Amino acid sequence: MASFFKLAFQKQTVKSAIRISLIVGVILNFINQGDAILSLDFEKLSLLKTLLTFAVPYIVSTYSSVLTKREIKL
Repeated sequence: MASFFKLAFQKQTVKSAIRISLIVGVILNFINQGDAILSLDFEKLSLLKTLLTFAVPYIVSTYSSVLTKREIKL
């Protein structure tokens, strides 16, 4: 487990995951809350949905990067 977190917090892994989460998060936010975003209706905008929309791609990217790095080391 410790090796997982060591790989997950490497600078390269974090930078890649942030980049992917920003791209995918923006796209998913427009898909899920586009009407509220375009109309600037901040009362309709869900902060929790927005945070999760960026967090999920970050986690998935980090997890897949760590698995790939582990596979390469074997």
